[in-house]
Amino acid sequence: MADTHHTPDPAEATPQAEAAPQTEAAPQGDAPAVQEKKKKPGAFGADVYTWLQALVVALTALLLLFTFFGRIIGVDGHSMDPSLNDGDMLFLQSIAYEPKQGDVVVLHKDFGDITTPIVKRVIATEGQTVEIDYATGTVYVDGVPLEEDYIMEPMVRPDSPYSQGTYWEVPEGCVFVMGDNRNHSADSRDDRLGPVDERYILGKAICTLLPFQHMGLVE
Repeated sequence: MADTHHTPDPAEATPQAEAAPQTEAAPQGDAPAVQEKKKKPGAFGADVYTWLQALVVALTALLLLFTFFGRIIGVDGHSMDPSLNDGDMLFLQSIAYEPKQGDVVVLHKDFGDITTPIVKRVIATEGQTVEIDYATGTVYVDGVPLEEDYIMEPMVRPDSPYSQGTYWEVPEGCVFVMGDNRNHSADSRDDRLGPVDERYILGKAICTLLPFQHMGLVE
């Protein structure tokens, strides 16, 4: 029997699946672009409000500090060189303060031609004695010589007729004060001032606030 060649009917042909469309792969290693978030409306106003709140709180704290604890006062003159400088702004402790030897204080008591607050160092307190030997430039408190590495230069006897004393007894409730720039300081050596009643003391100098290059604790 002769072989019969069967020609497949096109309708019977199995349709081949269409190739799936290829998707272009993202380049390896490239991070997806991140869109910058837009700032929400009103955010700037909220930031300003937050800063204003912080400023008000800070100013209130400073006001309470200066009202109930201390005050700010400026140095006028050179009587405390080199420890303090003319124009320095000081923060003072003005309450709950008891004067101690070595403290730097601001006091206000008119004498001679001085009518403004002055800055001086406490040399002795009530009940102590002060003696000055101008021949050696030495200050003795209760007979003990002071080590004064803070003074400007060796001390010499003042020219003023009001400052010729060399021995003092500090009364109760008083302090004996002197400037660190001994040769250019009007202080308790002047008979018109003498030992100062503690009630004239405005406060103890805690630190220098201005100028910035002088900022620091007062020693």
